[in-house]
Amino acid sequence: MFVVMLISFWIASQWDKDLFGQTDFIKTNIERVLNPTLGDLMKWNLWVGFAIIVGITSLILTLAQKYLSDQVQLKEMKKEQKYLQEEMKKYKEHPEKLMEFQKKQLEFIPKTFELTMKPLVFTSIPIILLFRWFSDYLMPQFGNWWILWYLIGSMIFSGLFRKWFDVA
Repeated sequence: MFVVMLISFWIASQWDKDLFGQTDFIKTNIERVLNPTLGDLMKWNLWVGFAIIVGITSLILTLAQKYLSDQVQLKEMKKEQKYLQEEMKKYKEHPEKLMEFQKKQLEFIPKTFELTMKPLVFTSIPIILLFRWFSDYLMPQFGNWWILWYLIGSMIFSGLFRKWFDVA
């Protein structure tokens, strides 16, 4: 995971740099792929195109989460965490019992992290490249506000897709 994150950050940092004897190597090649596809979609209608791209991206990330992580184990862990939260509410007047439940709840963090990292390994580099391209393409129209619009749209689409595909 650490290696993939380092590669992602390296790619993002090399966006405008010369590589392999070519000016803006990464940027130029990503634009060759995305401008005729996603760029044309946003030229057609900026808002609708952007919403479609956010929806497709959210769908891909949701499907990656569903099929690249152990959904059965994640759902079991969520049930256990919900049970622990209910028990914590019952025993909020008993600090020693409350601490015991909190300690059990903290044990879930590394397990959950491990189960949800595999999809991130496969999707982080494409998402970094897409965000860099979005930054160049949308900055003149939106400034940095495109990130907010992306996050809002992503939360809406991801919520819908997670329910439709029953993703933990």
